[in-house]
Amino acid sequence: MYLSCMKHLVKEEQYQKTKAIVVKFGEPGGTGELLQKKLLERSDKTYNWVYDYWLEDMYLNQRLALPVNSNPAMVFPKQNFKDRKDSLRFAAHLITGVLEYKERIDTRVLPVDFARGQLAGTPLCMKQYYRLFNTYRLPGHKRDTLVIHKPGSTEQEYIIVACKNQFFVLDLVVNKKKLKEMDILTQLEKIVKMAENSEERQPPFGLLTSDGRTEWAQAREVLIKDSVNRESLAVIEKCLCVLCLDNPSGMEVGDTSRALLMLHGGGHEKMGANRWYDKPMQFIVGEDGVCGTVCEHSPFEGIVLVACTEYLMKFMTGSPSKMGRATSVSELPTPARLLWKTTPHIQGLLKASAERLQRLVRDLDMDVHKFEVYGKEFIKKQKMSPDAYIQVALQLAFYRCNGRLVSTYESASIRRFHEGRVDNIRSATSEALAFVKAMTDQKASLSDSEKMKRLWDAINAQTNYTITAITGLGIDNHLLGLREIAQELKMEMPEIFTDETYVASNQFILSTSQVPTTVEMFCCYGPVVPNGYGCCYNPQSDHLLFSVTSFHGSTETCSAVFIKALDEGLVEMRDLCRKSNKPQMYVRSIYIHQLC
Repeated sequence: MYLSCMKHLVKEEQYQKTKAIVVKFGEPGGTGELLQKKLLERSDKTYNWVYDYWLEDMYLNQRLALPVNSNPAMVFPKQNFKDRKDSLRFAAHLITGVLEYKERIDTRVLPVDFARGQLAGTPLCMKQYYRLFNTYRLPGHKRDTLVIHKPGSTEQEYIIVACKNQFFVLDLVVNKKKLKEMDILTQLEKIVKMAENSEERQPPFGLLTSDGRTEWAQAREVLIKDSVNRESLAVIEKCLCVLCLDNPSGMEVGDTSRALLMLHGGGHEKMGANRWYDKPMQFIVGEDGVCGTVCEHSPFEGIVLVACTEYLMKFMTGSPSKMGRATSVSELPTPARLLWKTTPHIQGLLKASAERLQRLVRDLDMDVHKFEVYGKEFIKKQKMSPDAYIQVALQLAFYRCNGRLVSTYESASIRRFHEGRVDNIRSATSEALAFVKAMTDQKASLSDSEKMKRLWDAINAQTNYTITAITGLGIDNHLLGLREIAQELKMEMPEIFTDETYVASNQFILSTSQVPTTVEMFCCYGPVVPNGYGCCYNPQSDHLLFSVTSFHGSTETCSAVFIKALDEGLVEMRDLCRKSNKPQMYVRSIYIHQLC
């Protein structure tokens, strides 16, 4: 399967070399057989043999900064606040919804998710939900640690509120009584007033969490030498979540600018320091109506984030704000401002972090685009899987821009398994390449019926690989497991894993994910390689929403050019379907919705 995935993506000479390496690796009594035996032994002793390997490889070993490179964001509908107090009312109502959702998690009353589409009805692992609010990503010099706090702990009866780059503790339980919504609003108003006091203002320590993981780990070592800093860090690391109260950004508010503010805060000059990126759930409420959440991705996948945020959005619109009689203001303690001790050395670290964040902000090229010609209903009428159809369209767009296909990542949920996270759907299939050539290089020489046949072949190949991946039979996790076993055995790394083809197979120049929503919001994230694209898409009935990112620093990429090619391809695919598609001629028709 590995060879078939890579044959058309590398030069023939390189492919033949790789094929010989793979054959040798798979010989009876050879290295591959030994590693497979050890992997089977591991699977007998663990609930999920790949989970720890995958978590470290995908997240904890990565040294890049979390904003853009790792943390995804969910952008809420634009709010129309009349004034600052109106935004605080929204924030208080949001936190009330968060507490209600967390109570559902703690009391184990969340209904079990079941697979939809192919193999519908399979129960899915729920563990990711229980890591939304009780985890923290601790930076390390070579490897981060995912810290998991005991669920329902009394230590977590508070949130951290960031305002004007200051951090405050908002206790949610006072004198053993949970704060009502009006109480939360009262405390938020106090925090805003305290944040405006310039005499007590602390340096913008949130900037350190925006830095590379090794740089942040080194800075944290310096910080914890002082007991004041050590205590402030401990408080943040154990909180339920972070609420970021943002000032107006001064930017023209549109889908793209809102997404940028979620991903990186606009840098240190705007809201980039009004964040704490290590905390999995950060809710952002801007005075100008720019709202959403930015997440540390290691504890959970996009589908869990969608479920949580959709619950909150429905709570916000369906549950009236309860601003009735509340605790007397005099009974509520003043929220505590987190204090920090600084030195010239620490000031230098803050400055360096600010500069690196600013470079990242300047480099990100984002385009949030609403394709309004048609949506998933048209695709369904062709008896095609909307996800497979869009993936083929992405291959066509990339080929148009670059004249080739590259290793493509599409996340596939494997929550059918205990502690299952994701495997990879390798969308750059040989069938996709045949189709995109039919629509470009060979356009004039092929009939519409041949192009249509190739489109169906591409969609069927994509659908088949999707089923393979979501049922635990994909190649990426398996190869990762064999590689990690080799490292644990301290053996010389097998050539299959040092080979140029394997390196290329893991350079995901096109990183994609379907994140569908049932309410008005959308997800976005950055590219995973310097010369790549990040493409998150949200298929709706009458339109398709794409969030495309790349880096200005790469001469190979441009988000606007990619979007233009994507638009053209989607229109051409529609026209081809209208002219040629006779669904009764084709047998495969599978809808996959469980992708994220």
